[in-house]
Amino acid sequence: MAKFKYSGRDRKGKRQGTVNAASKREALEKLREQGIRVIEMNEVPETLLTKDISFGNPVKLQDFVIYLRQFATLIKAGVTVVEATSILSYQTESKALKRALLEVEQELREGNPLSDAVSKHKKIFNPMFVNMLKAGEVSGNLDVTLERLADDFEKQHHTRQKVVSALTYPMVVGAIAILAVIFLLVTVVPKFVQMFNDMGAELPAITKFVLSASKFMQSFWWLVALIFILIYLSFMFMKKNIKAKYYLDYALLRMPIFGKLMQKGVLARMMRTLSTLFSSSVPILQAMSIIEKVVENEVISKVIRESRVSLEKGRSMTEPMNKHWAFPPLVTQMISIGEETGALDAMLAKIAEFYEKEVETATDKLKSLIEPIMIVLLAGLVGVIVMAIMVPMFSMYDQMS
Repeated sequence: MAKFKYSGRDRKGKRQGTVNAASKREALEKLREQGIRVIEMNEVPETLLTKDISFGNPVKLQDFVIYLRQFATLIKAGVTVVEATSILSYQTESKALKRALLEVEQELREGNPLSDAVSKHKKIFNPMFVNMLKAGEVSGNLDVTLERLADDFEKQHHTRQKVVSALTYPMVVGAIAILAVIFLLVTVVPKFVQMFNDMGAELPAITKFVLSASKFMQSFWWLVALIFILIYLSFMFMKKNIKAKYYLDYALLRMPIFGKLMQKGVLARMMRTLSTLFSSSVPILQAMSIIEKVVENEVISKVIRESRVSLEKGRSMTEPMNKHWAFPPLVTQMISIGEETGALDAMLAKIAEFYEKEVETATDKLKSLIEPIMIVLLAGLVGVIVMAIMVPMFSMYDQMS
């Protein structure tokens, strides 16, 4: 939301103040509803404290899919692009999308094409979306294009959610386990230290280890916190740096169990997007260039780049894929058949459907396997600490009896 400073008049006389709105037009409408006639209005410059900070795309994929569905419905109903954009700017719950649509509406009213207007908001509307809109504008089938985009983004969202949920569960349980262990070491274990010292007996190795860990956590808790912060910052740096992200993506794809799941998710997303672009008559080289930017995996992006170069030289796009471990034979063989038969978009759609089902099956199996393993791990970690405390107490009880 932007902040606007205004001066104006109402029934009581002169008025001055500020108003928050997504655009100047919305700010004027807000003040008009309050009975204020605006004489002068200026946008207040953003500062570090007032600026909206976002990482990646500020609009949730789910909100974007809803926007596309509603947009397609309005266009099919005969509503103009300008009016449809205006209506959706007030209906969407996403502040970032609302702000972008209000600016897009202004561009449209000035006579600019929709594809040009949305291309100025690269964080929200990716190259695939922009090029699909251009194709829809040229063919005159904008409503069909929007429906196709909605289907594509919806399937991508479903596949991504499956992968994320499968990866999130062990991370959350692991974090809970670490926090539980730290809590026990810092608050519970120290209460038994004096008692063990008074006993004067030889403590079991497991008890000595837990007491040492407790002492370390109490003295160097800041070092543990610093290590976690450094790991997080290193991860964020690797995501921003292209070369570092390549090695991060490579490591993630090569990870046992989860790597295969992530690979299938990336391939499903890539094939679904390529199929949508081809079916909308986007040239193959342009489509490959778009996929290279939106695939969100540097290992796959590098292979796509090599495939594009192979196409430019008049060779098959599958040559670089055949040589790379990230592309199974099923993918390259079906793409080759699609190239030979002239039905590449249909073949890509079939590959996408196959891997979307694979992701769904794999995530369901993974959850059923991980859940008991993580519960046993959590119980085991807490159990070790409890056992380290209880064993000396049982020894003391035996001595007293």
